[in-house]
Amino acid sequence: MKYIGSICLMLFCLSVVAQNDLPPGQVDVVKSFEARLAEANRINVRPELPPLDSTVRRLNYNVISKDVSVEYLAPRIRPLAFRTEEPPEIYDGYARLGVGYPNAFYGELSYNITQNEDFDFGIELMRYTANNKKKVENQRYSNNSLGLDGTYYFEEGFAVNGKIGYQNDGVYYYGYNDINEELDTLLYSFTDDEVRQRFGIFDFGLNIFNGERTQGDFDYRAGVDIYLMDDNYAARENGMLLTLEGTKWFAEKHPLNIVLKTDFSTFRDTMKQTLNNFYLEPSYTYHGDAFQVKIGANITSFEDNFSLFPNLEASANIVQGALTAFVGANGSLTKNNFRNLIEYNPFLRSRMKIRNSKWSEYYGGVKGTIAGITYQGQIGYKAIDDLALFQLNDPLESIPRFDVQYDTATIVTIKGTIIMPLFEGLEVTGSVSQNFFSLEREEKPWHLPSFTVNAGARYTTPERKFSLKADFFLENGVPYRNTAGEVDNLNALFDLSIMGEYYITKNIGAWVQLNNLAGNNRQRWFRYPTLGLNAMVGVSARF
Repeated sequence: MKYIGSICLMLFCLSVVAQNDLPPGQVDVVKSFEARLAEANRINVRPELPPLDSTVRRLNYNVISKDVSVEYLAPRIRPLAFRTEEPPEIYDGYARLGVGYPNAFYGELSYNITQNEDFDFGIELMRYTANNKKKVENQRYSNNSLGLDGTYYFEEGFAVNGKIGYQNDGVYYYGYNDINEELDTLLYSFTDDEVRQRFGIFDFGLNIFNGERTQGDFDYRAGVDIYLMDDNYAARENGMLLTLEGTKWFAEKHPLNIVLKTDFSTFRDTMKQTLNNFYLEPSYTYHGDAFQVKIGANITSFEDNFSLFPNLEASANIVQGALTAFVGANGSLTKNNFRNLIEYNPFLRSRMKIRNSKWSEYYGGVKGTIAGITYQGQIGYKAIDDLALFQLNDPLESIPRFDVQYDTATIVTIKGTIIMPLFEGLEVTGSVSQNFFSLEREEKPWHLPSFTVNAGARYTTPERKFSLKADFFLENGVPYRNTAGEVDNLNALFDLSIMGEYYITKNIGAWVQLNNLAGNNRQRWFRYPTLGLNAMVGVSARF
């Protein structure tokens, strides 16, 4: 502060010196103005927001639309091509002709019309003959068949199917040659007319069913099937099957099904026998996400005797797609009529006793698909009344023919199947079955196999120009009574067959088939050995 005072004093002295030139007089010194604020009280003011306006205001805007035309060049649309595989060509007709050893002929023709929306029609012809008389007298057979099948679909939503068929099979009782070989003699010899048997069967069927899906998800079918059968020994059998079936679908996957069948059979030789069966089969199947359950029954009637059989099955996915477990129970009446018995054993005597087999079965197993391999394994228990067995009445009869015997039995069955697609075009299949019989009266299940193995491989090129298949069959020797009346077993079956087909052009091909490469002359039926090695070659056509 002292420096500020010194400076002010110096400035004052200078100003006095500088005013020596002013005129003399009185000088007033005026003091500078100093502003001072009076004392005041402080007022504290707190700012506040104004209250919100919560009223809802509706604003209506009237906008006048106006179309503005814009000119632009049309875009160039280019289709995007996807590489797809061409579907295999479908042929309506197929024919095959061939000849072979021993003295064999094969002819087959089939033609189907399926491209028309209003109807389907098909025709099939087949003839197969073989004659090994140069090695075994009268060892020969022939199979002939003709079939017509057609379906017409009406605009009203129902369809009518009709079919007509005729089958004529020739069998020769050449078993006397085995007697000559066993006795080391030429005691028996016959002309072909003396040992010829012929079975002629005429079939007719008519069915009416819904050709389209109905509004109520209800499927229906009504049908009649008739056959007339006769042979060279004046045996005749007529049969008629009437069927009514209805299925109501719930949620498109749960069917409630009812089947009503009446099956008539009349067999005549020296006497008249009838098998008239009635079946009522209601069932309901529920399909869940991981399980399926079927609940039903089979009510049968024969000669006013009613029987109730279960019709049950349940399955559950243990591992989705790979492992499914299933159990079930069912049963029914199976006819041992003339037609069914002859189809199983063509060397039967025409005079026979026909009966129903009454059976119940309980089973369980697993199935699934792993790495593309489909498999199924099953074990079952079956109780059966009047199981059909087959025995020669006299093993030394000049013309050996079989009689039918019936027995009560239980059968434990273990079986399995497998399907393996190894790569594109090649598929391998196999099945094995083992039966364990327990009979009430008979010592053995005469002429019924216990162990069976079937295996096969199929290969087809992608363009379907070449195909090759191989089949292997193995079966145990069936039990029988030999000439001394003792229990014995016939030789086992060991059969390997191969067939190949190559199309030289799009429609014409050539084929060759080799059967029983092991030359196994197995007797499936006592006294009747099968053909040994046999072969056929021929041409085929598709159109």
